[in-house]
Amino acid sequence: MAKRALITGITGQDGSYLADLLLEQGYEVFGVVRRTSTLNFGRISHIQDKVNLISGDMMDQTSLQHALRESEPDEVYNLAAQSFVGTSWEQPVLTGDVTAIGVTRILDAIRHVNPDIRFYQASSSEMFGKVLEVPQAESTPFYPRSPYGVAKVYGHWITINYRESYDMFAVSGILFNHESPRRGIEFVTRKITWNAARIKLGQIDKLYLGNPDAKRDWGYAGDYVRAMWLMLQQDRPYDYVISTGETHSVREFVDLAFDALNLDVDKHVMFNDPRYTRPAEVDLLVGDSTKAGEELGWEPQVDFKGLVEMMVEADMKRLTDEKVIQ
Repeated sequence: MAKRALITGITGQDGSYLADLLLEQGYEVFGVVRRTSTLNFGRISHIQDKVNLISGDMMDQTSLQHALRESEPDEVYNLAAQSFVGTSWEQPVLTGDVTAIGVTRILDAIRHVNPDIRFYQASSSEMFGKVLEVPQAESTPFYPRSPYGVAKVYGHWITINYRESYDMFAVSGILFNHESPRRGIEFVTRKITWNAARIKLGQIDKLYLGNPDAKRDWGYAGDYVRAMWLMLQQDRPYDYVISTGETHSVREFVDLAFDALNLDVDKHVMFNDPRYTRPAEVDLLVGDSTKAGEELGWEPQVDFKGLVEMMVEADMKRLTDEKVIQ
């Protein structure tokens, strides 16, 4: 009998890649979707006839219990969140309600409906924030620097709390930045590749960005969802850092994207725009995923250059009306 999985946030970048992976593994896949005025199924349009969508909301526990009863999953992947760091400064209370308290709602729903369900929580490198050591591993203390980071710390610890208090198989993946052609346009990486393609096509002339020296450990989302799945296949529940172990600056990302299109960065890119600076910036985020390599057998397949070029190519195709799934 096929395994069943329920994904919150299935219409997001990670949710769509995870759904692809689980379908390939023979799962019956269910996804929780919010009733909104603008339903966006773009990332899962290629598999919409293969997944079962259930209406629910991370701010409504009754709807989450209903989703669990309807899907009867073996595994739940909680990827739903207000996930944009910049927005978390403008909507800190909403971010806390969805990204933090929402984790308690779904954990408690699982506890009441079927405590044998295996649970994955999407933790984030933003929890490290003002880093206390480099690189960051599972034992590194948290020091979040945004309402989003604070909310993710709560979600991480409540997952540990339910694991230890109720003997639930509940784990967190502390994922460092991961991008793809399906990344939202509001994120800096996709903003770079989308606008580089628009400049190449003569649609705009300038790209405005914030701090060019901001560095991140960037990987490919398709690789990272495989780590999520592996965590729930283990004999015992443990938390893992998932990262490439390499760090690159925004400037490096821009250089690679513009090189791929034979564009002059100095001519088209304006850095240090005050509109794109944050009240508090995180320090050097770079992960140590040694434990995941040793215990899960996981390692990234797509390197930094390959990721940037994949995103640029996809955005060029999008802007010239070719179908993009990737």
